[in-house]
Amino acid sequence: MDMETGGGRGGAASGEMTQSLEDYLEAVFVLIEENGSAQVRDVARLLSVKMPSVVKAIHELKKLELAEQRPYGPIELTAKGAAAARRVLNRHELLRGFLLKLGVSRRTADRDACRMEHILSAETLDKIRIYTEGKR
Repeated sequence: MDMETGGGRGGAASGEMTQSLEDYLEAVFVLIEENGSAQVRDVARLLSVKMPSVVKAIHELKKLELAEQRPYGPIELTAKGAAAARRVLNRHELLRGFLLKLGVSRRTADRDACRMEHILSAETLDKIRIYTEGKR
């Protein structure tokens, strides 16, 4: 998850998630998995962004019916949001594993996987999955 990259494949207004929103979704998912809940301050800390940015992103995720949050409460993912977050996280883990197999350092592999996860086609991801699983 890297918030240096901005937009991406369409905006929330078009019904698609941006790279940035995918990063927020993934962060919320990871926090819930690791800590049992996700608060705005935790997401801000994890992504190294300011809390108003998180509030804005969560508002967009709520409009896409991916997240729910009561005022000042924890951020929760809908079933649709959790499934989308799992897909993003799976792409990230696949790409990080692939880069590690190539000998890339863990830090660089994690950062690069975060950038790559948003732009690679399903076909390319499938070929990487097949390659890393040794089914060439």
